[in-house]
Amino acid sequence: MPAVYDEVDEVFAEHHARGSAPSLAWGTFDRSGLVRFGSAGLGQDGTVPGSNTAYRIASCTKSFTAATVLALRDAGKLSLDDPVTRFVPAFACVPLPSVDAPVPTVRMLLTMSAGLPTDDPWADRQEALSVEAFDSLLQRGLTFESIPGTRFAYSNLGFALLGRVIEQASGRGYRDVVNELFLEPLRLTGTGWDASVSASGGVAVGTRWLDTDWHALPFSSPGAFSPIGGLFSTVTDLSRWAAWLAAAHDATGVEEPNSPLSRASRREMQQAYRFVPTLPQHPTGYGFGLFVEQYARTGTVVSHSGGYPGFSAHMRWSTTGGHGIVAFGNATHSRLSVATTQAFDLLHAAATPPPVTVLPATRAAQRSLNDLIRQWSDDSARAIFAPNVALDDYFDRRQAALARAVERVGGLDPAPSSTDDPGRVLDAGELSNGPAHLVWHVPGRAGRLRVEIRLTPEHPPRVQTLTIAADLVQPR
Repeated sequence: MPAVYDEVDEVFAEHHARGSAPSLAWGTFDRSGLVRFGSAGLGQDGTVPGSNTAYRIASCTKSFTAATVLALRDAGKLSLDDPVTRFVPAFACVPLPSVDAPVPTVRMLLTMSAGLPTDDPWADRQEALSVEAFDSLLQRGLTFESIPGTRFAYSNLGFALLGRVIEQASGRGYRDVVNELFLEPLRLTGTGWDASVSASGGVAVGTRWLDTDWHALPFSSPGAFSPIGGLFSTVTDLSRWAAWLAAAHDATGVEEPNSPLSRASRREMQQAYRFVPTLPQHPTGYGFGLFVEQYARTGTVVSHSGGYPGFSAHMRWSTTGGHGIVAFGNATHSRLSVATTQAFDLLHAAATPPPVTVLPATRAAQRSLNDLIRQWSDDSARAIFAPNVALDDYFDRRQAALARAVERVGGLDPAPSSTDDPGRVLDAGELSNGPAHLVWHVPGRAGRLRVEIRLTPEHPPRVQTLTIAADLVQPR
C-alpha cells in the first residue's frame, strides 16, 4: 500500500496549505501500531513536528476515561447502572428535570445521555477547576435539556463527573489511575497531562488565528475537568492506543496476558448505544467515549474528534480491517475530521479486505443441499431443515418449484466432490452477511441456480430459510 500513503500525505498537505494550522502531524496505523508518519508546517519554535511531538488531543481523552471506568467495573468497584450520587454526593443537590426523572447513571454519562446540554465552549475553559469549585457548581444546580436516559447530547460535564466517579471508586486521583492502568502498561511514554510531558519530540504550542497571524495560547492546567480532554499525546502513542482498541475485534481465541482491559470490554466501548441524530449522512451512535459510524463502503468505523483552545485532533479506524489514522493540529478549529475522513477513505479503499468466513455448519449445510437439489428426499430434507421450513412451504411445493428452476437452467452439472470443499473462507461468487448465512450458485447447462440459506441459532444449527432461483445469465 505505499502508493496510498503518498495520497494520504497529499490530503493533509493540501489541508495544511488551506491554512488550517501552523503545523499538522498525522499517522496511519494497523494492528501493530504506527505504519507511516507525516507532517506539514513548522511549530512555533520553527521545528518540524515528529511522530513523538506531543499535541493536546482534547476529547480523544474521553476514550481513556471510558476505558478506566470499565476497568473499575471489571474489578467490581462500580456498576454502570449506579447513580452518579453514589460517587458524587454533591449531585444530590441537583434538582432533576421532572418528578419522575431518574438520577443519571454511570452508563448515561458514558453514552452522553444524562440529559445535560452540549457545552463545548464553556467546558473547554474549565479544565483547571478544583474539586471544591466543582462541588459548588453542582450545589447551585444544573440545567437539563431532556429527561436523563432518553436522548443524546454531547456533554463534557458528564465526562467530568465520570472523573469524580473514578476517583471515588478507586480511592485515588483520576490522573494517577489512568496512568497506572493504561499509560504505563501500554508504554505510552509521550502521553501525559501537562506541558512537562516526556515527549522526545517536544511539545507543540497551541495557536489561534487573530487578524493576520497565528498567536500562541497558554496551556491550561490539569484539574477536575481533565477527564474531558486533558491529555497530551504523540502520533506514535495515540496510534498505539487506537490500534490496541481496534485489536479487540480480532477473534484470536487466545487470552491477552496482563492486558489492562479485556477484548470484551474494549469491544463494549465500540458499540453504538445512543443514536446521534445530528449526523444524517450516515447512521452514527455514541458508545463509551467513542463515536461508532456505519458506512455502506467502509463498514463500521470508530472515531472521535478533539478540540481545545489551540489544538485539534481526530482518530478513526475500521473495526474489521484494523487500519486507521490519527491526526493533530496546533490550532483551534482545524477541521481535522474532514481531512482525516477523506484520507481514511483512501486508505480503506486500498486495503485488502479481511476474508469473509462462514461457520463449519454453514458449509456442511451447503454440501448437503448441493446433494438434495440434485436428488430430493423428504427424509434428507427433514434432517437438513428446521421444522419451520416445511410449515412455511410444503415439501412437495418446494420440490416442484426446484424442478422448474432446474429445467429453466437446462439441468445441473454433477455435484462437486467433498475434496472440493472451499473451507470457511468465501469462494469467488459467494456472498454472506454473517457466518450463519450463505449465497452460492449451482452451475447448470444453460444458466445456474442461486441458492441462499440461513441457519438457526440452536445447536447443532439447521437450515431455517432456503431460497432457490434460476439465473439464466452465466458469469463470464
